[in-house]
Amino acid sequence: MENLKGKKILLGVCGSIAAYKAAVLVRHIIKAGAEVKVITTASASDFITPLTLATLSKNPVYADIKDGADWHNHVELGLWADVMVIAPASANTIGKMANGLCDNLLLATYLSAKCRVLYAPAMDLDMWRHPSTQRNIQLLQTYGNQLIPVAYGELASGLVGDGRMAEPEAIIEILNEFFR
Repeated sequence: MENLKGKKILLGVCGSIAAYKAAVLVRHIIKAGAEVKVITTASASDFITPLTLATLSKNPVYADIKDGADWHNHVELGLWADVMVIAPASANTIGKMANGLCDNLLLATYLSAKCRVLYAPAMDLDMWRHPSTQRNIQLLQTYGNQLIPVAYGELASGLVGDGRMAEPEAIIEILNEFFR
């Protein structure tokens, strides 16, 4: 994980049961010597608290473009990062990314980012296999975004199949390879 030392990683967390893995991912990023800032969607906080992510990242968590009197500059966040990782990436966010829709800070930052974007989908088997999801994945790849492959296994619904978010350790390996 020596290739992550000193890197700046912007982590986007979407609303998904897999959001709990973001805490482990942040710990691995910090342990590898990188700095991490976290942006969450509104629904992500239903699955993991901003306090947890802020404590682990040692940075504030960004969720809204405007927070009280403070404005969070999506352009500055996008320029700050060496790489942006969206994990978990929900079907909703993937669809919005593919179609240039922008209704939250995460999407505004994605559309402004000058760095490479990697994304780790997390969704149920039928959502993953749906033709519109697969079209969105293909479209994102034509934009230069890098898919972190989904894993096969037990899903939150009880079904077994593709759609699980990659484990944090696998994402760290991909990031280490990315910076090689």
